Amino acid sequence: MSSGTVRRSAARFGRIKISRPQRYGPGARFYDVLSFERPVYRAGRVRGIELLDLKPGDRVLDLGSGTGLNFPLLLDAVGPGGQVVGVDASAAMLARAQRRVYRHGWSNVELHHGDASDLSLDPGEAAPFDAALFTYSLSIIESWRRAYARAAEHLRPGGRVVVVDLTLPVGRWRVLSPLARLACFTGGVDTGRAPWRAVLDSTTDVTHEVLRGGHIHVAAGTAAAGDARPDDRHGEERSMWR
Repeated sequence: MSSGTVRRSAARFGRIKISRPQRYGPGARFYDVLSFERPVYRAGRVRGIELLDLKPGDRVLDLGSGTGLNFPLLLDAVGPGGQVVGVDASAAMLARAQRRVYRHGWSNVELHHGDASDLSLDPGEAAPFDAALFTYSLSIIESWRRAYARAAEHLRPGGRVVVVDLTLPVGRWRVLSPLARLACFTGGVDTGRAPWRAVLDSTTDVTHEVLRGGHIHVAAGTAAAGDARPDDRHGEERSMWR
């Protein structure tokens, strides 16, 4: 199948187990406008992609890719010789992403319809990826630990993984908690999950940054080559609040 084509094989991805497809279906056409992307969440997206440390020609897995908001930033980094593979469980969100791909004429974007926790790619596409990215998705995916593990299986040794996700703001930013709660409830976000800790526990060369008064966490790390122990990696964490 040519690049930029949505795949809808239930056999390949198994049964969709999360409420995200239903939750995001009716609002997919308005998601980019109503999701507070520009004033709040783009900052985490931009920083997360910066921390992937992508190079021209790299291949990236974008898991929970939604309407494709990451695609322009990722494609700027990997160039025409690279590839972005987006995976999302919501057909409506992927349809919006597909329109974005067609509109820009991106020939090196591949879209897959399915649950990231059941990720299985065709042999030609399953070669190790240079990077994996979760932006605001692991706090929604039901089997999120499995989704993270499946992504790690598709990374080459030394590949980069980034998780950008949410919890409630703290300190003086707590005044925005009602809006944050509304946004998280609308999107089906589990604010107590803290999925970025998976990066801190499973990678080396870890960076952890906290934005928007603790509302957004960005964690980045390098996939280990060999049998590194998660407990040995915490000492490498660099944490920054902004």
